[in-house]
Amino acid sequence: MGENPHCRHTGNSWTRTVSFPRSSGILLHPTSLPGPFGIGDLGPVAYEFADFLADSGQSIWQMLPLGPTGYGDSPYQCFSAFAGNPALISLSRLADEGLLDARDIDALPEFSREQVEYERVNQFKQGKLSKAFAEFRSGAPQHRQQEFAQFVEAERDWLADYALFRALKDKVGGVAWPKWDPELVSRKPAAVQRARKELALQIGEQEFLQFVFFEQWNSLKEYCGQKRIHMMGDLPIYVAHDSADVWAQPEYFHLDSHGGPTKVAGVPPDYFSATGQLWGNPIYHWERMAADEYSWWIKRFRAAFSMFDMLRVDHFRGFEAYWEVPAGERTAQNGKWVKGPGAELFAVLEAKLECLPILAENLGVITPEVEAIRERFGFPGMAILQFAFGNDPQGPSFRPHNYPRNLVAYTGTHDNDTVIGWWTSKPGEGSIRTEEDIRKERQFTRTYLGYDDTGISEPINWVFIRSLMASVADTVVFPLQDVLGEGAQARMNVPGTATGNWRWRFRGERLTEDIASRLRKIASIYDRLS
Repeated sequence: MGENPHCRHTGNSWTRTVSFPRSSGILLHPTSLPGPFGIGDLGPVAYEFADFLADSGQSIWQMLPLGPTGYGDSPYQCFSAFAGNPALISLSRLADEGLLDARDIDALPEFSREQVEYERVNQFKQGKLSKAFAEFRSGAPQHRQQEFAQFVEAERDWLADYALFRALKDKVGGVAWPKWDPELVSRKPAAVQRARKELALQIGEQEFLQFVFFEQWNSLKEYCGQKRIHMMGDLPIYVAHDSADVWAQPEYFHLDSHGGPTKVAGVPPDYFSATGQLWGNPIYHWERMAADEYSWWIKRFRAAFSMFDMLRVDHFRGFEAYWEVPAGERTAQNGKWVKGPGAELFAVLEAKLECLPILAENLGVITPEVEAIRERFGFPGMAILQFAFGNDPQGPSFRPHNYPRNLVAYTGTHDNDTVIGWWTSKPGEGSIRTEEDIRKERQFTRTYLGYDDTGISEPINWVFIRSLMASVADTVVFPLQDVLGEGAQARMNVPGTATGNWRWRFRGERLTEDIASRLRKIASIYDRLS
């Protein structure tokens, strides 16, 4: 592994602490970028956003998982833990390469500028991507064909199964893999070999899409590096049941003889949801993973660190103990806590990868055992300012005067309402707070922050931003929605709901020079300029 800019090398060892200086950044998933193609992508608009970050004095671009989305369009339910999302491929850049012509990117359907209409967008982009693949096969210069072949060979460990999985899934109209032909469900060698031969063209297209995705991603990452912008990724603890990962290596999961999960993941009732969150992901067979020296996890983290400078590990507490729910339950209420691999896994990862620039998402039911693992490896934790003023059990630790330096503090995350939406919310709108809870929360917020909402002081979203900038936390991050002062309509996700999420987009004209100047000024005052 090459030297990561956020790990300090001293003698023969790496420091375990992620080495960000005082810095700040913005959380924005690429799907939310503006542009004419119905969804944000890795093309010119992504570079323009990087310019905005640099102009506003921000040095971190955090995003959600970049995998190919499946159920509910959620980036946390992907068809692969290793692949990139073809929907993020820039058609403009394909046209620049001569794989699409002008009318492919000029004569466009009328897409919403405020939301991603996934069904329409996916259908439109798939047609263009297939056309680009056909053009590549028939007319790409020899050196490009060689680069493609080299990519396929280098990534074969995950790409071969993923490409076959997607080709098979497309062939049967998207049906989940446990409902395929039984010989393919159980991966009988003869059936798999036959499918590879019959679907060779479709497999080639899936490989091509990954080749293009990673080329475009690496180009954007290099540009951001030149701008001194660090990329922070998001690694979900679990993978989707309907994924190449589970289909290709079922022995690593608790499944029945037909491929269905026997135990699924979730979290117990909390601030977000009165019935908990039933994620539905299959539970890992940790004993088998340990017997294999966690080789799958080593590959997964190595791949993620090749893409990002730093990783937020979602649901970090699940490595110490996880909430296990019997398959078939309608909510997460009837689950139980089960011990996970604990520090053993991260000791193996540290030994193999040397440097682990990890941010541990330590929200929810956090025990001393969870914090002991995080502190042993020096991983910074998280604080959410929205949770500082109400009934959340962790509330006091989320108040800036209690922050340690080794922390990443947020106004909110993708699972929160926007600050404006939170401030103006009513009972029953995305949380379990009562009217009295909300009244007390707002009053304490005013008192703690010295906030006057009669119109005299700055808006509450900027009060939140300024409060975090002034804190001792080494790193602070704001969802772009909070920088723009967006209301509840811009919320990215409501935990516990399966549809209508992950759709928000912003208009490019909203990123004004005034906002960039305001952010840069605050970052400068509180010594967060890179």
